Amino acid sequence: MRRTPHRPAPRRAAAAGALVAATALLAVGVQAGTGAAAAPQRPAAPHAAPAPGALPAKLTPSQRAELIRTASATTAETARRLHLGAQEKLVVKDVEKDADGTTHTRYERTYQGLPVLGGDLVVHSAGNGAVKSTTKAVKAAIAVPSTTAKVAPATAQAKALSSAKTLGSTKTAPDRAPRKVVWAADGTPRLAWETVVGGLQDDGTPNQLHVITDATTGEKIFQYQGIENGIGNSEYSGKVTIGTSGSAPNFTMTDATRGNHKTYNLNHGSSGTGSLFTDADDTWGDGTPGNAQTAAVDAAYGAQETWDYYKNVHGRSGIRGDGVGAYSRVHYGNSYVNAFWDDGCFCMTYGDGQNNQAPLTALDVAGHEMSHGVTAATANLTYSGESGGLNEATSDIFGTAVEFYANNPADPGDYLIGEKIDINGDGTPLRYMDKPSKDGASADYWSSSVGNKDVHYSSGVANHFFYLLSEGSGPKDIGGVHYDSPTYDNLPVPGIGRANAEKVWFKALSQYMSANTNYAGARTATLQAAADLFGQGSASYNTVANTWAAVNVGSRVPDGGGVTVTNPGNQTSTVGQAASLQIKASSGTAGALSYAASGLPAGLSVNASTGLISGTPTTAGTSSVTVTVTDSAKKTGTASFTWTVNPAGGGNVYENNTKVAIPDAGSAVTSPITVSRSGNAPSGLKVTVDITHSYRGDLVVDLVAPDGTAYRLKNSSAWDSAADVKATYTVNASAKAASGTWKLRVQDVYAGDSGTLNGWKLTF
Repeated sequence: MRRTPHRPAPRRAAAAGALVAATALLAVGVQAGTGAAAAPQRPAAPHAAPAPGALPAKLTPSQRAELIRTASATTAETARRLHLGAQEKLVVKDVEKDADGTTHTRYERTYQGLPVLGGDLVVHSAGNGAVKSTTKAVKAAIAVPSTTAKVAPATAQAKALSSAKTLGSTKTAPDRAPRKVVWAADGTPRLAWETVVGGLQDDGTPNQLHVITDATTGEKIFQYQGIENGIGNSEYSGKVTIGTSGSAPNFTMTDATRGNHKTYNLNHGSSGTGSLFTDADDTWGDGTPGNAQTAAVDAAYGAQETWDYYKNVHGRSGIRGDGVGAYSRVHYGNSYVNAFWDDGCFCMTYGDGQNNQAPLTALDVAGHEMSHGVTAATANLTYSGESGGLNEATSDIFGTAVEFYANNPADPGDYLIGEKIDINGDGTPLRYMDKPSKDGASADYWSSSVGNKDVHYSSGVANHFFYLLSEGSGPKDIGGVHYDSPTYDNLPVPGIGRANAEKVWFKALSQYMSANTNYAGARTATLQAAADLFGQGSASYNTVANTWAAVNVGSRVPDGGGVTVTNPGNQTSTVGQAASLQIKASSGTAGALSYAASGLPAGLSVNASTGLISGTPTTAGTSSVTVTVTDSAKKTGTASFTWTVNPAGGGNVYENNTKVAIPDAGSAVTSPITVSRSGNAPSGLKVTVDITHSYRGDLVVDLVAPDGTAYRLKNSSAWDSAADVKATYTVNASAKAASGTWKLRVQDVYAGDSGTLNGWKLTF
């Protein structure tokens, strides 16, 4: 008979938001202590060092406070020098100072005493006080005909509540009375009401929906979510040291060395601070979600690594640069599959995931959430449209940077977002930076419609830019993970190293971006940052410009510097099976490129005009190949790699014969095989599967490559009543690196029977 399918829980979409933040996940078996963690080994110095004078000075909180006081004392004079209107005033928000004495003072504006939303600006001054330039969120003069509203605040409030209900918010209520503002973010200043709606979003996340209503016409102008949230699920970080305070038997989870960061237990509540974690022997958690302290250790560890990253890499002491630590709350709600940053409480909050078994406290998630706070304290990128995508990407970028910085062997740095949390239920990460579209929704490249996407998906453009700027395009293996990053124009970019890319993005965020920055504005901001760090027109500056072009933002900058050849990585083929490889190269000189190759396996050749290597290998063995590309100016570039040709009809066999139970109508199970082998997988990769199951039509079977790409071996069918799956499948995996961990993924999608994966093998 036909079976009723079990429908797995849908993937929880990340809620759109605005100017506060959320994200999560990581778990640990932990040993806590009162000392700071031992200094981790740092990555090797990048190939292009920033100019020392352009790097941020490492300011103490008191030094930063003094700079803010000094700037605040001269706001009237600054407004006059900037030719602002008589009704406008400046309020100092933050000050950054470079090692050469250059200061970058960020101001917010008021008009006749009303806050100007979208009126922020940054004044860049030389060490002698001379103004070098000004970055403005909006260039229009701030003026409105009248500050008397024609629309009553109650009307604006009613519209805001209606908007919140349309978005699925529950238990909506005004968070506070509407406040009168001047809205200038769209370039047309006008009197408006800003209403903040509280309550809960549809997934249980607190609600802070900001709705802007025209105070003259009653039209809704704009809205954004003030709680920025992200991802969930998982819990492994290994044994770590965290900062605590007190003495036996009264230790508390208070990190006195990092702004008195505290970690609290909400005990499944959803409001208030909760209770501060305490312990008698200063040994916290046991690495399992059943111990309430475990999630707290993950949260505290993530907070301390994020604090250390910003302080030691960017000279910023705390999220606001004032030496004050935020605080963390764990065990929020029941089965809450999310986490969030709230700028109102200046805190991170983490749910416990499905069935309260997977706390959302992973290291890159913690770095992501706290970085929302850094964004709020600096550029304050509005959490909607392209600026919202940049806001979300900034958190992904610095969450990734924190993960690399921590250098934790249990969670090594990578360019995968939320890879530890398994929110998809199949072992794949939430987002990919090398090719964001692999998640099925994120944008690889800019388009005029990208701002219409959810900010977690429009962020893909900036995430892709950051990966390319860090590592360059094409295939690459980093820390056991295979990446293969394409470009919009099919031309390679070389990258400037991750450490330099981080410095470019932080400088752009803290000194040159503003609330309404879009992707074109981000290009301008990062180019200015690169000019400060490396010099305008330098190779690194040009790489920043060309990397934006590689994600379809702006144009390339010809540098005339010869030919760049993208290394394709080591290759693998099989005797008698057709093989092909497209060599990618670019030159700053106009004209055609010519291609040559030495050391190719017998049976293969290169097309001198197109760079396509093709043919059918005839002899087994490993060859050392060098490709040389020449441009019209007779400049050359090369790439060298190995090409392994395996014998026909056989190859290395890798097996896993550990039995894995397949639950009835349950979650997918996986069985791993680790392959140590150079080059790419073959086009005829053999996958042999041995499954015992009384109703094979229940089963969906996939092969998952090390980079997360899934190859469907078998679909389910409610009418296939035969027993067992004992078969060998052939997969064309020639685009993937062979080395890494491959997985067989099996899921029973119908109720009624269970089975066992007896084993499986890969034949290369």
